[in-house]
Amino acid sequence: MAHICRQFIGGTVSCAGWVGLVVATATNDWVRTCEYTVATCVRMDEMGSKGLWAECVISPALYHCMAMSQMLSLPAYILTSRALMICACLLGLPAMLLVLVSMNCMRLPNDNPTIKKCRAQVGGFLFIIMALFGTISTIWFPVGAHKEHNIMSFGFSLYTGWAGCGLCLLAGIVILCFMIPVLGPITRDNSYYYSRQGGTAVPLDQPTNHARSERV
Repeated sequence: MAHICRQFIGGTVSCAGWVGLVVATATNDWVRTCEYTVATCVRMDEMGSKGLWAECVISPALYHCMAMSQMLSLPAYILTSRALMICACLLGLPAMLLVLVSMNCMRLPNDNPTIKKCRAQVGGFLFIIMALFGTISTIWFPVGAHKEHNIMSFGFSLYTGWAGCGLCLLAGIVILCFMIPVLGPITRDNSYYYSRQGGTAVPLDQPTNHARSERV
């Protein structure tokens, strides 16, 4: 029962971390910027929001975004953060599939404990790599944006990315350390074959002493 709970926790946490990285990648509220002084922006109630894909202007009467589609003119921190976050999101699909098929409730043809353990280990390593990619992106982006603009605060997308990175790291550790499949070896103690001649079920491995007793 405890092993099943660990498997469920590892799968749930890994899925939540992957969703957090996808949400952070798709949204544009990474940092809140201000083109003027902080006091002026607060008095005018107008701020800017910047993400991986667009720059937005936020005010009570206006919410306008301009896509950053010119790849060659973008700073290196934006391009690198984009690439790392996209890689992290794409790695989530094979990682989740490997974790799911490594659970005891999932049985594939020719499964054995060694193969399930290898699947779980590869899935755990992929989640740790996802956490590493996401951490680099979510740290490098606000540092680069601060050098380019005057950052007022962090946006919800950045907090979502940090939460996703933490959950992916936790999921990877849980999967590697605790999510080891418990599958007993297949024994032939209760294995039988059906005899067409006699119409009875006979054990595959008959004891030798039984044969000797028949001879006696």
